Formats: sequence, structure tokens, C-alpha cells
Amino acid sequence: MLKAEGVTRAELSVVFVTDSQIKALNKRYLKHDRPTDVLAFDLREPVEAPRKRGAAASRGKRLEGEIIVSAMTAARQAKAYHSTPAREAILYVVHGILHLCGYDDHGETDVKKMRAREREVMALLEKQRLLPA
Repeated sequence: MLKAEGVTRAELSVVFVTDSQIKALNKRYLKHDRPTDVLAFDLREPVEAPRKRGAAASRGKRLEGEIIVSAMTAARQAKAYHSTPAREAILYVVHGILHLCGYDDHGETDVKKMRAREREVMALLEKQRLLPA
């Protein structure tokens, strides 16, 4: 996934938290007073951060970031989508990495691009048998 996005080096941490913990982070850093499924924090210097979306933005670049996943939301949403908590959590990690690569999900067009890329990555992980059953 990172190679396809043009990333040559990455340092990422993934942290699993509760809904109340992610809500506090969401409120503190994004001013949204609600829990969310995933937060991604780009830890690169501003000059290194992508300016465009997708592979062109991060070609030859390195990623440095932290991805915060709500394990509680993953468990809850897994039931709603007839999935497993582990697969849902992996989807959140993929989503977070895509944000760090420059993808956005605020406008309708951006959401479609991000969802399509998420499906591609999840299908690749499935094909390579990297997803839990």
C-alpha cells in the first residue's frame, strides 16, 4: 500500500483506545465533541506534509505519523457491517494511512476516492491472506 502511494520510508504507530479516549482526543485536537472511529496525526515537519492527494502527493516521501483507533467503535461497527472487529480495525488503520498519504474525506468526490482506495487496499490484503478470518 505504501509503495503504491509512493512512500519510500514510514514510521507509524497505531494505538487502540476506548470511545471515551478517542472522544477526548477528537475534542482536544479537532474540536469535535464526539467519538470517532480513527484519528491520524501527521508528525512530519510541515514542509514534508503532502499538498496534493494520493500517490502524487507522497511520491518519494516518507510518512511519520500516529494512528489512533477506537477498538470499541470497531467492535460495534463490525456487527453493523457483518464483519469482525479485527477487520474493521484494519480498515481504520488503512483509512488513517490514506489520510497521512494526503487523501481527504470531506467532500463527496474526496469521499468516493478514499472509499475506492480503501476497497482496493482491503481487497489486496484479502488476496494476500493478510486479513484475519
